[in-house]
Amino acid sequence: MHKLFEKLKEEFFALLPPTIFFFVALHIVTFIRVLMARGSHFEPLSTISIAVASLILGKAVLIADLLPPINLYPNKPLVYNVVWKTTIYLVIAGIIHYLERLIDFSRQAGGIAAGNAKLLAEIVWPHFWAVQIVLFMLILAYCTARELARVIGKEKMLRLFFGPMPLPTF
Repeated sequence: MHKLFEKLKEEFFALLPPTIFFFVALHIVTFIRVLMARGSHFEPLSTISIAVASLILGKAVLIADLLPPINLYPNKPLVYNVVWKTTIYLVIAGIIHYLERLIDFSRQAGGIAAGNAKLLAEIVWPHFWAVQIVLFMLILAYCTARELARVIGKEKMLRLFFGPMPLPTF
């Protein structure tokens, strides 16, 4: 029972950083979508929906990190892995963003094919791309922080951000 508790504790603390990140990021994206759609019939996601999506995305990131192709450049400069992971996560985020919109339009049109046709005819592409740009910046910041933490270590990263600061070495 003790080993099970330790494993659950380890999983919880591994899941916490990406989940918190996506919780904040999805709230930012929802806020931006509300501002862009002001005066339209757009209904933003609830905090509970965002929390569930954050948990799913957080676990998806942990699972993706276990796949061999995700760490394609472990011995190259950090920029390689940052760009590679940002690209992968951004493509996935773009697909999820498109599917989210497709579900909304499919409900209105009465089917997936009709919903896709309606989506392609009515989507406001500048809004879609604006959200993608925001997601790109958030994912880039996330991947950069994750790669830095991987290289310098979690403890040193926490110490640098939250203190106490390490003694200077000369």
